[in-house]
Amino acid sequence: MATERGIVIKLDSTTAWVKTTRSSACETCSAKSSCNVVENGEKMEVEAINEAGAQVGDRIIISIETASLLKASFLLYVFPILLMLAGAIIGQKAAPLLDIDPSLFSAVVGFSFFFVSIWFVKSRGNRMASKNEYKPKIIRILKPQ
Repeated sequence: MATERGIVIKLDSTTAWVKTTRSSACETCSAKSSCNVVENGEKMEVEAINEAGAQVGDRIIISIETASLLKASFLLYVFPILLMLAGAIIGQKAAPLLDIDPSLFSAVVGFSFFFVSIWFVKSRGNRMASKNEYKPKIIRILKPQ
């Protein structure tokens, strides 16, 4: 389970907006553009499900399930490459049957499969984003210091 510390800055009915410190792992993350970065890029605001009943100003720990993180990572990074490879292999095998240059047809079919996979990832990602299992959750309120 991936966890991060933060402070609740705003509450909605079942969710809370949490301000966290941007870590060094954020620099290499390819999804960093989807985060709401504030305060000169040092802080981030994340919407999290408020399971712990946190209030504005509480120091909390948010988490996201590892299985959900792995599923999303596979869909985003591995699935498009696998589909592109499958398209290239299909193109290579089908080219002689159609009397077309195998290299060119392999590239065309491979990239076609890749673009179809990007469309699939985008549509599937929108559905996944609406499910609670893919959203961070506030799991604990930390004691004041």
